[in-house]
Amino acid sequence: MEQAVFTGCQPVNNINVYYEFYPHQTSKKTFVLLHGFLSSTFTFRHLISLLKKEYQVLSIDLPPFGKSAKCNQYVYSYKNLAQTVITLTESLGLKKMTFIGHSMGGQIVLNILHMMPELADKAILLCSSAYLKRFKLPLIISSYIPYFHLFVKYKFARMGVKKNLEDTLYNHAIINDEMINGYLEPFLQDEIFVALTRMIRDREGDLPACILRQIKTPCLLLWGDHDKSMPLKVGEQLNKDLANSELIILKETGHALPEERPIEVFEYIKSFIGSFKTAAD
Repeated sequence: MEQAVFTGCQPVNNINVYYEFYPHQTSKKTFVLLHGFLSSTFTFRHLISLLKKEYQVLSIDLPPFGKSAKCNQYVYSYKNLAQTVITLTESLGLKKMTFIGHSMGGQIVLNILHMMPELADKAILLCSSAYLKRFKLPLIISSYIPYFHLFVKYKFARMGVKKNLEDTLYNHAIINDEMINGYLEPFLQDEIFVALTRMIRDREGDLPACILRQIKTPCLLLWGDHDKSMPLKVGEQLNKDLANSELIILKETGHALPEERPIEVFEYIKSFIGSFKTAAD
């Protein structure tokens, strides 16, 4: 029997947020999945297929990515994105969740753990963004130039989806048309580039070390040893700054862990929450 999935765009924090919710008949243990920059729920498709068999799963398209709205009035700061996720989970009646964040999504998770630590029992950070500064002032000022979004679109086109995948994956052999089209689809309309221009202005820097040291939630850090986007040294420093964390390094793996190593990631997640499972269920 096919498991039910509830999908839709819900107005949250003045923007329509797309999400996929997979309830479980017996388990009340809930995982909340937050993707990275220029990505969407699509990046978790393999991991979702594994998690939903045993747990409840909520996967969210962080605005302005994926199928969520692209609104030039929304504030695309990490703090506001974190608040948007918090509000959505509250509207769904979810409590004591385990958050999984990949890349930028990991930084959103860290913001949630800082803002409302009572929401999470544990967190899994997959090659999490950390220690990035705010965009430099000349770029922020340039973002106010009319039609600057066309420059953003041009830069994206030059980079190309396939080239971006090659930069984030160690194993290029897994790149196929389904993967390329899945990541390309949300970028076929100009609205996303207008929103990305706004994000240049709104995105504050990542949480500083002094804040990270205040986070007490148990965190599992999974990192690829060939990660070019967030090098392993970032994970090692994050492991030092978080008070209650464990770092596991995956060999011959790049930045896109949910694409390259979904089965291994799933097994590490199960092991990490194993001692907690009975109480949560």
